[in-house]
Amino acid sequence: MRVPMATVNPISPGMADSLTTFTSAALMVPELRGADVTAVLAELSEALEREARIPDLLPFYHAALNREYLSSTSMNEGFAFPHARLHGLKTLSFALGRSRKPIFWGGHNSAPVRLVFLSAVPATDATGYLGYIAALSRLSREPYQIASLLAAADAEAMISILQQIKLSSGARSSTR
Repeated sequence: MRVPMATVNPISPGMADSLTTFTSAALMVPELRGADVTAVLAELSEALEREARIPDLLPFYHAALNREYLSSTSMNEGFAFPHARLHGLKTLSFALGRSRKPIFWGGHNSAPVRLVFLSAVPATDATGYLGYIAALSRLSREPYQIASLLAAADAEAMISILQQIKLSSGARSSTR
């Protein structure tokens, strides 16, 4: 059953200037079940669909998977940033999954990751996407916040950490 897509991100007051603008506690997966790229992308895509952030699971999942196979988004810091740009998406959103064990993202020659940020990006939202990527880049250079995300007790604790990562003014204006 398809759920109507959300047209406005449900954010709490004071959260609009942080990474939490693009996500919610329901999009945090503190314990990924999957142990490879395809399983993790499916799990996070399901979360995005369940929360009405994407209109249809399969086209989004295939777009993200194909994009990842073209060029892996794993980083040496233990992150992967898979994404899909699609027409019809109203707002930029992401689901964050965390794995207890490192996942070899893109094969055994790639950097192992424990945090996966799967992003659903509107095809026409360049400004918001660049601000979002800049905020993720800042996060990747913050060892304390990375360690906090890896140790967070639950989804609410993960959201609390992401709330500390501020957006640039351009990213904020494109989400309203």
